[in-house]
Amino acid sequence: MKGVVNTLVCLTCLLLTMTACKNSKKEAGKDKASTSLFDKKSVETISSRDRSSSEAPAVSKTQQGQTYTDGRPRKMEIPAPMKGMKEQLLRREGYYVSYNSDRKVPNWVAWCLTADHTKGDHYRDGKLFMEDEEVGWPRATDGDYVRSSYDRGHLCPSGDNKWSEKAQTQSFLLTNICPQNHDLNVGDWNDLEIQCRYWAKRMGNLYIVTGPVFYNGVKKTIGKHGVAVPDAFFKVVLDDGRKAKAIGFVYPNRGGHQDMDQCVRSVDEIERITGIDFFPMLDDNVEDVVEAASNKRMIDDWQIEKAVKYYSSQYN
Repeated sequence: MKGVVNTLVCLTCLLLTMTACKNSKKEAGKDKASTSLFDKKSVETISSRDRSSSEAPAVSKTQQGQTYTDGRPRKMEIPAPMKGMKEQLLRREGYYVSYNSDRKVPNWVAWCLTADHTKGDHYRDGKLFMEDEEVGWPRATDGDYVRSSYDRGHLCPSGDNKWSEKAQTQSFLLTNICPQNHDLNVGDWNDLEIQCRYWAKRMGNLYIVTGPVFYNGVKKTIGKHGVAVPDAFFKVVLDDGRKAKAIGFVYPNRGGHQDMDQCVRSVDEIERITGIDFFPMLDDNVEDVVEAASNKRMIDDWQIEKAVKYYSSQYN
């Protein structure tokens, strides 16, 4: 009898052990499946399907050609994915960057400028230009600009980031910077930046994309890491209010002064010279109209000639 009892006890223990192992494997498989689904959802490759996606390519890093997204709604200011161009998308507090690892500069930088973002107490005083450790090596360093004869030119300007200490600090990351002629940086380009703040205070939200222009490829680099020197810089601005309108500018990367209205270009023209598809979230019919506007119409619609002297004293 004692032997029978011992046998039953052993069988019971064995059954309990087998059941526990089965449940453990089941739970492990469940966890593995959940991780797999999470990874599949979170890891996406930048492709043309993003043009109609409601997901924003707000990216922090790449791995083996794949892009990690955060699942946020696509922003109006973000251009469509580029074709045939290196592109790593970075989300910052105040802007988005499409970074080109071949050129060590952005393809573009985009942000929404609001009336509230035209002011603030977080100034550039004491801020240092910094390497961006979220991009691979080699990358631009502060030393690349030393004795290069070029300024560290902001694309999303410090003046648009006074509303946040974090945004102000991140505006000094070198992935938001291009080699820029000094006269242009402190002169005409600065005037255009202040002009945009003038418009934002009066119109409300503006969607801005800016970046370097390279005619027929990169002709010159600076520093031991080969930071590409642009031939020119573009900026496109969209007001998608009740009557949507857009305006574009191209400034040569050299000294000397040019009146703002002389640098006006249609968004369509800037798309042709950069290969960038701006404002893909706009309704196609609206996009076609605002991007093909004539220079005269853009100058009249935006009234840029009325702001020049006024904004220089009020919003610098």
